[in-house]
Amino acid sequence: MGRTVRLTATVNAEDGGTYCARCVQVEVACEGQTVDEALDRLRHALEHYFARRPAPRPPSQPPLVVPIEVRLPD
Repeated sequence: MGRTVRLTATVNAEDGGTYCARCVQVEVACEGQTVDEALDRLRHALEHYFARRPAPRPPSQPPLVVPIEVRLPD
């Protein structure tokens, strides 16, 4: 059995009532009908992803997940 790595995920509600879970450290995302389903699918996708690639080194501090506003052209 392998080691456990703690990663950070964000979950956003999408149009149509689905949820999108994204991993902050690597470009992996999954959708689900509920938050739990989206996270479960993301967990399985990440396990599959790391079966073929090395896991990232744990950060010395957790990432900050913050909203940011940008001005768009008219």
